[in-house]
Amino acid sequence: MMKLNRLALSALAAPMLLGLAACGSDEAETAAALDPIEAPEGTTWSQVAEFTAMGGIQMGNPDAPIKLVEYASHTCPACANWSENSGPLEGYIESGLVSFELRNQVHDALDLTIASIIRCAEPSTAIPLAKQGWSNLQSIVQTAQASPDLAAAMAIEDDSRFQAIAQASGLLEFFAQRGLSTEQVNQCLANNPEVPRQIVENSAVQSDELGVTGTPTFFVNGRKLDGTSWAVVETALQAAGAR
Repeated sequence: MMKLNRLALSALAAPMLLGLAACGSDEAETAAALDPIEAPEGTTWSQVAEFTAMGGIQMGNPDAPIKLVEYASHTCPACANWSENSGPLEGYIESGLVSFELRNQVHDALDLTIASIIRCAEPSTAIPLAKQGWSNLQSIVQTAQASPDLAAAMAIEDDSRFQAIAQASGLLEFFAQRGLSTEQVNQCLANNPEVPRQIVENSAVQSDELGVTGTPTFFVNGRKLDGTSWAVVETALQAAGAR
């Protein structure tokens, strides 16, 4: 597994890393059930989203009393599995009691490129786009690994690198099929070269500070969970008062 405190942009040309580790924490006491919080008139809480000060993407009531944070990698099979099996999370978000924030732990250049591309979208569609990526992770990785141009794209040292990776790996076509046009993504990546650098910095600093050693890693109200399954996460949400 990549050691995030030594991660630099130059290291992201390495082969895609798909090995993962779990994390640990103490159990929390169970709180009384909380009353649902209504969304603003004419909206649902899953339509409320924003990019956060921590560099993540948050969905749901920004003032929710229960805050779920996931550190994830876009090339992480375990993250893809969790995404596929966490359907009930939407109900907790819609209750207004739980917000969900997706943050990045970067494992490789393809991972970083996907993280940068989804930030070209509106916050409300960024997490759904990430879930689309995980739903199609096997084909994304296979397409990238079969590309004869990917190694050269990863070797580029200037700010055009991530546009070249997006093109060579098939990501431009993948996201164009899901509402982010090629022109939109290329323009976004060209005009915001600081985005991938900031994602890498956040990944390294936060992983060190919070003890995130692999993906996925989950926190509920700042407490790191011991386990990565939906059952573990749901138990923690309910212990905090969500129903």
